[in-house]
Amino acid sequence: MIVGDAKKKLLKTALAYPDAWKDHPWGETVVKVGKKVFVFFGLPRGGLSVTCKLPHTFDVALSTFSFAEATGYGLGASGWVTARVRGKGQGPGALLLEWIDESYRAVAPAKLVKQLESR
Repeated sequence: MIVGDAKKKLLKTALAYPDAWKDHPWGETVVKVGKKVFVFFGLPRGGLSVTCKLPHTFDVALSTFSFAEATGYGLGASGWVTARVRGKGQGPGALLLEWIDESYRAVAPAKLVKQLESR
């Protein structure tokens, strides 16, 4: 999947969560639920970066995937992971969708997470 197309699909999916909305703090595209960010999107030169909070799969993500790293600025200590995907070709789209879901569930209020379970 082309990086730009991947970002569009991931962003569209993130915005479909209850009460999710797009913001642009620090010049980046993020998706928030309430006032809390649950996914950061970046388009570094020639690639895509996606940052999610992974309280359940943090260790597995870092030990399994070469494109994943603990997020800087001290966020990695709180379970945030950044995936950096370069160029064209098959990327980890399905995995990143799972990470966005995990991140939303970690950050969103319980009443909104409960709405997901009733769908």
